[in-house]
Amino acid sequence: MLTLKKNPNGSLTKQVLLIVLDGVGFTEKGYENGNAVAKAQMPVLKGLWKTHPTVLLKAHGTAVGMPSDDDMGNSEVGHNVLGSGRIFDQGAKLVSQSIENGSLFAGPIWKKFISNCKSHQSTFHFLGLFSDGNVHSHIDHLKAMIDNAIKEDIKKIRLHILLDGRDVPEKSALDYLNPFEEYLDSYRKQGIDILIASGGGRMELTMDRYDADWSMVERGWNHHVEGEGRIFPSAKEAIETFRKENPSVIDQYLPGFVIGDHGKPVGKVEDNDAVVFFNFRGDRSIEISRAFTEDSLTNFNRKRFPKVEFAGMMQYDGDLFIPKQYLVAPPTIDRTMGEYFANEGVAQYALSETQKYGHVTFFWNGNRSGYFNQTLETYEEVKSDIIPFDQKPEMKAKEITDNLVLALTSHKFPFLRVNYANGDMVGHTGNMDATVRGLEYLDVCLERVKKICDETGTVLCITADHGNADEMYQLTKKGTAETSKDGKPVPKTSHTLNPVQFVLYDPKGKIKLNQNIEEKGLANVAATMMDLLGFEAPVGYHPSLIQRG
Repeated sequence: MLTLKKNPNGSLTKQVLLIVLDGVGFTEKGYENGNAVAKAQMPVLKGLWKTHPTVLLKAHGTAVGMPSDDDMGNSEVGHNVLGSGRIFDQGAKLVSQSIENGSLFAGPIWKKFISNCKSHQSTFHFLGLFSDGNVHSHIDHLKAMIDNAIKEDIKKIRLHILLDGRDVPEKSALDYLNPFEEYLDSYRKQGIDILIASGGGRMELTMDRYDADWSMVERGWNHHVEGEGRIFPSAKEAIETFRKENPSVIDQYLPGFVIGDHGKPVGKVEDNDAVVFFNFRGDRSIEISRAFTEDSLTNFNRKRFPKVEFAGMMQYDGDLFIPKQYLVAPPTIDRTMGEYFANEGVAQYALSETQKYGHVTFFWNGNRSGYFNQTLETYEEVKSDIIPFDQKPEMKAKEITDNLVLALTSHKFPFLRVNYANGDMVGHTGNMDATVRGLEYLDVCLERVKKICDETGTVLCITADHGNADEMYQLTKKGTAETSKDGKPVPKTSHTLNPVQFVLYDPKGKIKLNQNIEEKGLANVAATMMDLLGFEAPVGYHPSLIQRG
């Protein structure tokens, strides 16, 4: 059993609260360049940053297991690192490596799928997020699989593309589609039957998470599998038509479409076909995986349930084995903070609304479902609204705070963790004003939390998992806001490469942070929580941020 050594100098507090302000990064650029954090009136949070021990933490790239420092961080890998105290190679890097060394194509599942399509003369389908955002997927991974399938003499391939506009510029779909169609044309000229069959915005169909809105999955199923939906002769014409009909719509919210030849869908999913969902990130991949694999699914009515070979790029839930077939093994994240605390008898409390609930539980615990010790762990989920988040930028911050206040005043939990999703989920809409309102509402909630921490003697730590709200505009190479033809700033909906702040508020004013640690990142947070509660970090953990002595 995993155990921790007690710090000979004892604990620094009896109760620690860690708040993750999702998507609230740090940059010195002002609000005129899209910094909603700078623009927002947040006297409590900004006062803490100014007057209490604060350090900057790296939250992207190699600091969270991504291939390079050109890669954004994201909520999944951020919470993996926060909860494990170490850095593991993550999905994007693992998939790229498996393609480069050929292990993906030498694996038994890929070989099985190739054999299946050849023996049945059936179709090989690829479904996933169509961009190079490298948060959920990468278009280069898709191309590599297409290349290999054709090399293996697969004759018929259909593609189902989910448009991004969230981890990449908000209206960039055609920037990916046009060169990709040229790439497909090069194969079609060789006699390969390869076509885009369906698609739509990622927030409209298929990519739901945490059981928030299964109707998204149903819409995706009907488009991809049944070929039901508005039919167009090409994906380009679908995108251009939707934009003409609604000029303000951004890619992630584009309606679903089906590609047809003389009105007949070109790529329905039939018995004996093979389907690969090529996203590597788990949260928005689980529900569609279940739809393709569960005989008794009751979350929506499937008109047909074709018997296909289905695989994920990775296994998205290792405890529930979703899906059973996958192409690349996910990272093995062991020895998490949650497991250590459970073994030491430290009661833990985890809280968020639906949109980030899995991040403070599943991802925090190393991609592990369930509890380490249910008698010591309390997980609370506040149900998210099913609306575009810029329509209600407050989201569920009030309800989260209500629950958090009760947990703090109960004195049952030495360690509490909570995620407020506003900075990220509203930030992803590209709506600067709404994001500012969401952040300002968060600050009101933080005022309540800070007061309770004073009353209960709780040490409060506030950080983030990555940036987002700190850059709401696309920036030029000079770091200034890019503008469109009408002179307005071009919205940015993706995460940023900026660091995040970690501030420690000790009601007694005695605890300090060590400013001299080099290469500080999210991986230092776990050891810091252990240190505050009187434990030494285990071997391999990045060092605590606390200055002792």
